[in-house]
Amino acid sequence: METNRREFLKGLGVGIGSLGVLGLSAKEAHAELLRKVDAIKHVPAAEAAQDEDFWFAVQQAFNTDRSIVNLNNGGVHPAPRIVIDAVKRYMDFSNGAPAFNSWRYLRPRKELIRKMIADTFGCCPEEIALVRNVTEALQIALLGIELKPGDEVLTTTHDYPSMKNALYQREKREGVTVKTFSFPVPPKNIKVLAELFEKNVTPKTKLILFCHITNLTGQIFPCKEICQMARKRGIEVVIDGAHAYGHFVFKQKDLDCDIYGANLHKWMMAPIGTGFLYVKKEKIKKIWPLFPAPDPLGDEVRKFEHIGTHQEYLKLAVGDAIAFHNGIGAKRKEERLRYLRNYWAKALEKLPGVKILTSYDPEQSCGIGTFTVENMDMGKLVEVLLDRHKIFVTPIEVKDEFSGIRVTPSIYTTLRELDLFIDAASYYIKNGLPEA
Repeated sequence: METNRREFLKGLGVGIGSLGVLGLSAKEAHAELLRKVDAIKHVPAAEAAQDEDFWFAVQQAFNTDRSIVNLNNGGVHPAPRIVIDAVKRYMDFSNGAPAFNSWRYLRPRKELIRKMIADTFGCCPEEIALVRNVTEALQIALLGIELKPGDEVLTTTHDYPSMKNALYQREKREGVTVKTFSFPVPPKNIKVLAELFEKNVTPKTKLILFCHITNLTGQIFPCKEICQMARKRGIEVVIDGAHAYGHFVFKQKDLDCDIYGANLHKWMMAPIGTGFLYVKKEKIKKIWPLFPAPDPLGDEVRKFEHIGTHQEYLKLAVGDAIAFHNGIGAKRKEERLRYLRNYWAKALEKLPGVKILTSYDPEQSCGIGTFTVENMDMGKLVEVLLDRHKIFVTPIEVKDEFSGIRVTPSIYTTLRELDLFIDAASYYIKNGLPEA
């Protein structure tokens, strides 16, 4: 951890020149940040989450547009400056002689990135495929696992459309059956979710898809319990980790999963267009690759990476994102995200008609939060917040279940920005939306 912290500070020093507006030179700003990191290293993570001096220093690592209050970091996250600098550095080198520099020099280096991801996730590097996003990762599995007509696939109404579309395509093309179920928002406890999956499996169930944490309300699922229940019944499980990796602390052993896909350009804050697929070694040969490979039923994880020419430089910059993540401290980052979610949610829940659709239970949630307001057009509220206040949040709807607004601040978000959101949302909740 100490080495990671030094790497983080060394890299961050390149990008904190904006602190000069406070009369600090880049060198002085670097020394100030080092002092703050040293001062906080023995402070409990939940306490460090509220240290605004420390998080102010972290905020300067991002080249963010402060003319808009961006509270949709769950869609795709801005990368810190050291990551963008790395992308530019690798891209310039690649462009100098693409076929030579990219294929001969950059492509082999991504093996270190594979190892860094495996170290963070807690698995063998030979179980990690480097892909472009979680959609590609999961569709490799969802379309590549053998199913036959009449086999049943189980998922929830809250799972991501791209993944469900893969299942519905198999339903139309191959005659499998897709079965979905809903769940309370929020559930009374996390055990409810495991019980619902067990209740909905049948002798025909051959595959289960679910989110580690949903994009709709930020509901965390009991991965280990579901995976172990399914394994006893011979059911394959695919976990959508789009919003989990880099968001809160966990390892593969905590999930006991066999197949897991994740984005790197969300909470790990890597370049846009990066992700990974984890497949347990003995499962690799059972999954057909999305793009044909020389040995499609082999046990080499790189068979999932045969997509033709692509941007090697994006993958290499993932290493800088992981160094940044480790330098801040994964647990400190988790607690800061949870603190920011609680900050706005507990302010809004006091207002009449407001319901927070995300549990405050740390076992069930972290930085993603969603709320709704009784008898209010939530889509219209989203538009008004953006048009009149330049506050960017996300409309959420599950047909016949609920509609709401998802709010996803991040570690570069200031409390003042959250106050602006709270004040604006509170005004319309109390006084109603303006006439068209």
